[in-house]
Amino acid sequence: MANVVNAMRVISGKCKGRRLQAVPGMSTRPTTDKVKEAIFNMIGPYFSGGMGLDLFGGSGGLGIEALSRGLDRVIFVDHDVKAVQTIKKNVETCRLLEQAEIYRNDAERALKVIVKRGLRFQLIFLDPPYKEQKLQSLLSFIDEHGLLEEDGAVVAEHSSEMDLAERIGRLVKWKHEVYGITAISIYRYTDVEKGE
Repeated sequence: MANVVNAMRVISGKCKGRRLQAVPGMSTRPTTDKVKEAIFNMIGPYFSGGMGLDLFGGSGGLGIEALSRGLDRVIFVDHDVKAVQTIKKNVETCRLLEQAEIYRNDAERALKVIVKRGLRFQLIFLDPPYKEQKLQSLLSFIDEHGLLEEDGAVVAEHSSEMDLAERIGRLVKWKHEVYGITAISIYRYTDVEKGE
């Protein structure tokens, strides 16, 4: 585990090579660099603007990687105080403070606030603790409230033992990969898929 934590870094883009701190303690499981690289190869690898949402921010690794690769702005949310502090440090290290909003909140409340603000996202990262998976209901909420841009993607990281529905409202499972105990399911809107 220590090697994974020490090796966390920004893989590509304008912040390439910057080291990222992990959240202290064992409450947060960071996305490994191998999985992070695979995710961005599936959805990018680079972006020309747009907004991102990192809903279970942890150390902020996924949202920071997305900013480094071209997103304009990312909202980071985590309910853990240590996680929020770690995200702030990592965002500062990468000199991305002006492009980040960081909040301590739980996922459901944060999504309701986002609906009120009328925001939509190019990329939404969902990486909840494996033991308390709420992915199905979160994906339903995202679909019902139209939080994803038409050509955007929702990246769900979950236990490889868990099967997520192929379709949730207009969201369709577009790609699915397994890396050991971790699985990545990527959802996009149905009508986007026809153009792939």
